[in-house]
Amino acid sequence: AVVSTQSTGKIDGTSWRKPKGIDNRVRRRFKGQFLMPSIGYGSNKNTRHLMPDGFLKFVVHNVADLELLLMQNKRYAAEIAHDVSAKKRKAIVERAQQLNIKVTNRQPK
Repeated sequence: AVVSTQSTGKIDGTSWRKPKGIDNRVRRRFKGQFLMPSIGYGSNKNTRHLMPDGFLKFVVHNVADLELLLMQNKRYAAEIAHDVSAKKRKAIVERAQQLNIKVTNRQPK
């Protein structure tokens, strides 16, 4: 959900709505207000979504999902989804080790 820029001074959620009010301080770019997003804030296309170690994330829900990364284990790292049980998580980590796939969150919660 999006909260008005005038009510709390914060944007809630990921969706951005351009302020269109006639008196809106953000739209008028007053000092001290937060900046409106523009095209210049984008990151480099080559490094977008890259983690600091050079891998791209791939969310894994089960052991079968790991098989998709078999040929791409130098480019993608598996990240176990948050709703995976401890039992299934253990199986995923074991299989990833066999396939030489990096798992970003191998430790249990």
